[in-house]
Amino acid sequence: MRRLLWAAMMTLTIAAGGAAQAQVKAQAQPQTQSQPQSPPPVAQAAAPAAEPVVTISTDTKAARAKLDGFKADLDQKELALRGRTLSNAELQSLRQQMEPIIGNIRTLIEEQAPKLEASKARLTQLGPKPKDGQPEESADVVKDRSEREMAVAELDETQRLARALLVQAEQVNAQISDRRRAGFTRALFERSDGILSPSLWLSVLQAIPREIRAQQITLSDTLGQMERNATLGVLLFVGLALGIAIALYGGRRYIAPRLVRRDPEITDPARRSRLLAALAVVLLGAVPALFGSWIVWVALDSADIFPPRLEQVVAALLFGIAFVAFVRALVDAILAPDHTPWRLVNVSNASATRIMSFAVTIATVMMAGKVLESFNQAIAAALPITVITRAFFALASTLIFAELLRRFARKASQEEACLGPYMAPEPDIGGPLRTLGWIVVGIVAVSVLSGYVALASFLVDQVVWVSIIVALLILSIALADEFIGGTLRGESRIATVLQANTGLRRRSLEQIGVLASGAARLGLIIMAILLTLAPWGIESTDLMGSVRAVFFGFSVGDVTISISSILIAALLFAAGFAVTRVIQRWLDHTFLPATDLDAGLRNSIRTATGYVGIITAGVIAFSYLGLSLERVTIVAGALSVGIGFGLQSIVNNFISGLILLWERPIRVGDLVVVGDGEGYVRRINVRSTEIQTYDRSTLIVPNSNLISGIVRNRVRNDRIGRVLVSVPVPRATDPDLVAGIMRTAALAHREVMSEPAPRVIFKKVTENTIDFDLVCFVDDIDAGGRVASDLYFEVFRGLRKAGASSIPEVPAPKEEEPEEPVRKVKADEEEGLTLLKDKSSP
Repeated sequence: MRRLLWAAMMTLTIAAGGAAQAQVKAQAQPQTQSQPQSPPPVAQAAAPAAEPVVTISTDTKAARAKLDGFKADLDQKELALRGRTLSNAELQSLRQQMEPIIGNIRTLIEEQAPKLEASKARLTQLGPKPKDGQPEESADVVKDRSEREMAVAELDETQRLARALLVQAEQVNAQISDRRRAGFTRALFERSDGILSPSLWLSVLQAIPREIRAQQITLSDTLGQMERNATLGVLLFVGLALGIAIALYGGRRYIAPRLVRRDPEITDPARRSRLLAALAVVLLGAVPALFGSWIVWVALDSADIFPPRLEQVVAALLFGIAFVAFVRALVDAILAPDHTPWRLVNVSNASATRIMSFAVTIATVMMAGKVLESFNQAIAAALPITVITRAFFALASTLIFAELLRRFARKASQEEACLGPYMAPEPDIGGPLRTLGWIVVGIVAVSVLSGYVALASFLVDQVVWVSIIVALLILSIALADEFIGGTLRGESRIATVLQANTGLRRRSLEQIGVLASGAARLGLIIMAILLTLAPWGIESTDLMGSVRAVFFGFSVGDVTISISSILIAALLFAAGFAVTRVIQRWLDHTFLPATDLDAGLRNSIRTATGYVGIITAGVIAFSYLGLSLERVTIVAGALSVGIGFGLQSIVNNFISGLILLWERPIRVGDLVVVGDGEGYVRRINVRSTEIQTYDRSTLIVPNSNLISGIVRNRVRNDRIGRVLVSVPVPRATDPDLVAGIMRTAALAHREVMSEPAPRVIFKKVTENTIDFDLVCFVDDIDAGGRVASDLYFEVFRGLRKAGASSIPEVPAPKEEEPEEPVRKVKADEEEGLTLLKDKSSP
């Protein structure tokens, strides 16, 4: 029978397998009518339901379409990078096109991530698939599971495609940045013949006839275009623009100083007034010049009286004029050569005037050099002419800068040689800064002489650029400190309004002002660094990409770390901590005082609430950071070694504090004796317990000492205290009389307990006294000292009335007979005196 059953089961299994294979083949290739295939009834019963065909959702299709577009664009840019050598402008254009692509891919990933997590959560609710031997799922469950698995699969595939595209985009972006830096370095260190090379000057002489012809052609083209386009209306329009520009320049030089309040009669102006005056000098000195140059440029560009290749020369000239005006206004705002009390930097008048003149001179030389370089580019001048031009102006600027350093060095040496009274040196140009300046001068001179003209010109431009940025940074930081931090400090109107409306203390407003000014300083310094690095080929997009990656998250393994998540988690923890403190304050002042709980139990409830709130806030913060309990356990395991060695004492005290709060061997308000110290428990903290002694000092005891050491708690079970009064009386005093007086004094006191009754103990008998102890009890041990004092007074008063003094009479010491040698000396002295008297008598 068993064999028959086994054969039947094998037959059914083979039939089901054949039906499944037939169904797979039918799905793989279409069936013809001549060969119909249909599974047997047994096979249909074995496979109750086929998996449904799940189509891709509309959102996923749209996301895939976007990814396909991004991939085609990235492939096109990669082909462009692999092709011909691109110029810096073309690389810059590619870089600008990459930023929105990377941003869109990141946005798509962020949009798909919650959908994927939600689909995974829905699939998890169905539980694992049944294993062999377990009951099979129903058709509805199988269908639902298949749909959810397909949804998770398509979302996960979309995420993986998007992340792969993001990596490709970042790689293309990195290639563009590498190409730009390589091109910048190659152009910067390109070497030509030195300025002292005869071959360079020979090439210049050979190129002069060609340059003259090019200039003549350019001049004739310019005159021809002027004749064609310079109508009366155009000339009037250009003349009006020039007149406005001249008026603006004139107003900048003559009218603007009258608008800025720099009163020379004020010897000590306020810092805010000096900063406002400096800001007004910069704005009124630079903005009119920039606006005037812009008006002239717009007029000339609209009139079209210059050829296109000369327009860049005109633009360089107009920009150079505005640049010189800006440099002069900036130096005037900070150093104020003609207004000593309004100076922002502590330098002498001679130094301020010298820096002003040299700064304007260097700016003018640089402007002339840039204009001449633009003209060489406009006429396509020969390379030797361009090299000579750049080398000449770089060397001229360097010599001017060297002369400035020499003037300050001579001034310092003269001050050191002065034999007059000592005067503190002024921070004009310090030693390290002057040394750095001479190093730059030497590098530029050597570069010009050795043929690295591009490097020399770049260094000169960088020195001027960095000097301008530092000057602007000094002015901006001073303005931020004064108008951000200074506004919330002192008795300002804004501080008073904020204090009245927000309820913040003045000290808190000052701290907020310090933090705000510090944040402003940090932002200004970062901006200055970006501006300083811009000419080196490092743009804000390069640094901002790194800053964005740090702020919005970068992955380390399976954990994503980001400053934004950390800040939000910190805010969540701070909010939880604040809520915990509010609940504790409510327990302290509202709820617990309305209960009959003792002070120790109240403290335990308050402390336990604080622990629960802080732990809950920490769990919420860790959960927001994406740190699950498993990861926290791993971190705790990694820290266990450090806890075992370095943090053992801290953890021991923390656990001991928890034991004290739970077991409550001592409580807040208990009178305890720990070692040589005795006092009342005032607070049980996380690490230690505060005990206030009788002299009002605080004894800090680690919690582990209270758990592992010997502690005497005088009020562990109740607050009944024992009072001991010891009285010695003379030995001849009646003991019954003394005992009665002491017992009567104890029973008469209203704070002495009647049960247990007071007892008088005959303690001991000494040579002169007999000692008695009065032992009684009080309801509150805090009254023990006062009751003992009252009993002493009453006992001594009763003994005095009874005629029995409690102070034993000490017998007076007997006068001892002098020793034999002493008596002999005295006798000899008396005999000598007698003989003297006899001899002196007549």
